[in-house]
Amino acid sequence: MTGASAASFDNWVPARAADLPGAALDWLESQRHQALARVRAHGIPSSKEEAWRYTSLKGLLEQGFSAAAERPPLPTLEALHPLLVPGLDSHRVVLVNGCYIPELSALGPLPLGVRIGGLRSLLASEPDALRDRLNGIAEGHQSFFAALNTAGLDDGLVVMMEPDTRLDRPLELIHLAVGMDAPRVAQPRHWVALDEGAQARLIERYVSLDQSLYCTNSVLEIALGRDALLEHDRIQSESPNAFHIAGLYLHQETGSRYHGVNIGLGGRWARTEIYARLAGMHAECDLQGLYLAGDRQLMDYHLDVDHAVPACVSREGFKGILYGKGRAVFDGRVVVAKEAQKSDAAMSNHNLMLSESAEIDTKPQLEINADDVKCSHGTTVGQLEPEMLFYLRSRGIAAPAARRMLCLGFAEEVIASLHAESVREQISEQVGQRLETAPID
Repeated sequence: MTGASAASFDNWVPARAADLPGAALDWLESQRHQALARVRAHGIPSSKEEAWRYTSLKGLLEQGFSAAAERPPLPTLEALHPLLVPGLDSHRVVLVNGCYIPELSALGPLPLGVRIGGLRSLLASEPDALRDRLNGIAEGHQSFFAALNTAGLDDGLVVMMEPDTRLDRPLELIHLAVGMDAPRVAQPRHWVALDEGAQARLIERYVSLDQSLYCTNSVLEIALGRDALLEHDRIQSESPNAFHIAGLYLHQETGSRYHGVNIGLGGRWARTEIYARLAGMHAECDLQGLYLAGDRQLMDYHLDVDHAVPACVSREGFKGILYGKGRAVFDGRVVVAKEAQKSDAAMSNHNLMLSESAEIDTKPQLEINADDVKCSHGTTVGQLEPEMLFYLRSRGIAAPAARRMLCLGFAEEVIASLHAESVREQISEQVGQRLETAPID
């Protein structure tokens, strides 16, 4: 498509620049203008581009999403309660349609040296704290939708941790969507920086109060200093009518460790892009994922892991369960630079097909430019073993329950890697219920 076609997304950016935070900041306005120019010059992605070869934007374009001119209606704490994870003790931050809502959040006392707050508020009170940081990781390899997020940058979460600080409890980030008078897009922007030796757990959850039609287009930048550790769970369980786009941009310094688990359950159309750069020796990046794609549902994951220096380790292991006319895409790529000797990378994608009508496009890739490395990749696509299903049925277990047991066994490795027991229990139950009631042809 031509660059002019990108005008279809003009409504994703508020018409009045003065309505956006930091409108008087030259450096931020420059970033917004450059991002919008990039969007218009590039044009809407098409199947001619390798990254969009298997995914059409037609359904997204038909919805006519636009940025809301007004703040979203605020739910009550009572309305939020059923969406919380039972037994999870956390520092909680709630965004409603991309807007940070202190009234619904429950941060509590924070350790010295740990700063957590809203992006809009920080841009108003202390903009220099984000200058030369915000967009510093995503800049240079932003996707079309990440650039749109920058152009309409409004609100989100900011986490800054000084050297050797630790969060005593997980930080829970809840993206809550509420229906409005028209199909709206929310574009939250997050910045998370852990300085040398800092440690934290982040639980990021995308949920909705109803089955309304909306779009989430989020960007999260993570900077891990020397020997920092971040354990990060991302759980997408949006409305079945929602469109979900997420960009995760990760930069790791020497000895840092990132453990990320991605669970994709909700949404009609969901695409997640993860870009990780291992920029310091002995950095470790572990990316795990589980996705369910049911009837008329798309789950699309793109990974780009860059071993830029020697002696780093990365693991990418994603599993998918598909049924009905569900579709999934896994496009994973690991690049090992010429200088990155002693790199250790392993990528896998395994899929379980419960229906002949389901479809998976999987493409794990290795691009190795060094000669002293340990790298591997692989993919499998299979079905439930009839013998195992027969074995369980012969012992009086109904077919739906037997299918649930076998599928949970397939998914258990990823679910077990979630960092909070209460979250593991909830996800296991949600996945089990979906699979027990899934229509199988």
